[in-house]
Amino acid sequence: MEGSTAWLGWLVQSAGHELMLFASVGILLFGLDDLLFDALWFGAGRTRRGAVRGRDPVSGTVAVFVPAWREAAVLPATLTHMLRSWDGEDVRLYVGCYPNDAATLMAVAPLVARDRRVRLVIGPAAGPTTKGDNLNRMWHALGEDERAEGRRFAAVVLHDAEDRVHPAEIALYRLHLAQDAMVQIPVVPHYEPAQRWIGGHYADEFAEAHGKELALRSRLRLPLPSAGVGTALTRNALTLLAIERGGDPFRADSLAEDYEVGMLLDAFGLSARFVDAVDGDGTRIVSRGEFPARVEAAARQKARWVVGIALAGWDHVAWPAARPDDGPRGASRAWAARWMLWRDRRAPLAAIVILAAYIGMILAGLAMAGEALFGWSAVDIGDTLRWLLAFNAVLLLWRLSMRFLFTARCYGLRAGFAAVPRAFVANLIAVLAARRAIACYWTMQRSGRVVWDKTDHPAVEAPRPLLLSEAWLR
Repeated sequence: MEGSTAWLGWLVQSAGHELMLFASVGILLFGLDDLLFDALWFGAGRTRRGAVRGRDPVSGTVAVFVPAWREAAVLPATLTHMLRSWDGEDVRLYVGCYPNDAATLMAVAPLVARDRRVRLVIGPAAGPTTKGDNLNRMWHALGEDERAEGRRFAAVVLHDAEDRVHPAEIALYRLHLAQDAMVQIPVVPHYEPAQRWIGGHYADEFAEAHGKELALRSRLRLPLPSAGVGTALTRNALTLLAIERGGDPFRADSLAEDYEVGMLLDAFGLSARFVDAVDGDGTRIVSRGEFPARVEAAARQKARWVVGIALAGWDHVAWPAARPDDGPRGASRAWAARWMLWRDRRAPLAAIVILAAYIGMILAGLAMAGEALFGWSAVDIGDTLRWLLAFNAVLLLWRLSMRFLFTARCYGLRAGFAAVPRAFVANLIAVLAARRAIACYWTMQRSGRVVWDKTDHPAVEAPRPLLLSEAWLR
């Protein structure tokens, strides 16, 4: 038996060794990348919260764009919550629908008839097109209203059909848009205990990304991507984008039109800011939303992000050059901006490394079983791989500790501890999403057609705002 399986043992051990070596090098590079970013975050210190000095809040009507495709289950509750939360604010809700989505049209029709602050925009094309195309239809409707009413809107806010907004959100935008072209507030995913593994991994990722990644980019005045929700843009900034793009501020052939808007504003020298603030009652001013609770839906949504940011986004945005107005620090700022883009676009490569690591671990386990059952000769992994594995283990502990820290800050200690095993779930979803993204991008390149592969959202109750003092006790 030992002789007949020796070739199989050699194959398993050799393949496992090579995969582990490849994965270890990749994990080391990604880990050092993250470690450097963490060091910058700790070194930069926390941003002091407070009012913008020397500027008056932006006045005028604020338009809120809510694109919708098959959102009958959640859209009426979302719009009602927005109207109640922003009662007294000068806002108008633009709801972008499609002529072949009768359920959504019927669901929002009573609100449109009852409240003049809700404007229904029905595009000429059957849905779904793309979110960017939907947003452009609402932009043109806004322009029609301005000409008909003799007014000019002050800003545009982006939200999704399932978002739960904060009452102080519009006031916060008015304050900061006085000096910045775009303002992004934190996005906080909501999930129920039954969704702790799939829905919960979104909470972990957004807690860290919006607690550290966007916060540091904003502090260093580097290109700031829009999350597509909880985003406010000045009317002038969108006008500039529309002029540059032949009348449409949002790219209609993109799956990440919101992300690209933030990148393009920086290329034009316009400033953007990430604002993590609290209101007078001590609640964070955030945008809360629902995220998928099933593996297939999560992989589909994340595949759309990977295509829009890492694959097609590379084609659309490329790599930023130094801006003339940056002066002597232009070159260093350009390299820092490219580093941030690399971090945004590394998802497909990271998925390959993760997959190699998991397959290598499985083969290593099979090799150990073969040694015990069939007498396969043990393979010395060598000092290089041994040191790589040891150092990567330290980096892994650091990454998990950072994930715990940011999740616990946002959701409480119990959620922070759950974030550690959820990292394994997040890795599996990332691998599935990358595989789907590559296939989707290949199809897009061959067909030239981009379709809004959106996520379905079940109806849910609005979560209660969470006090900062409560988060650690949950």
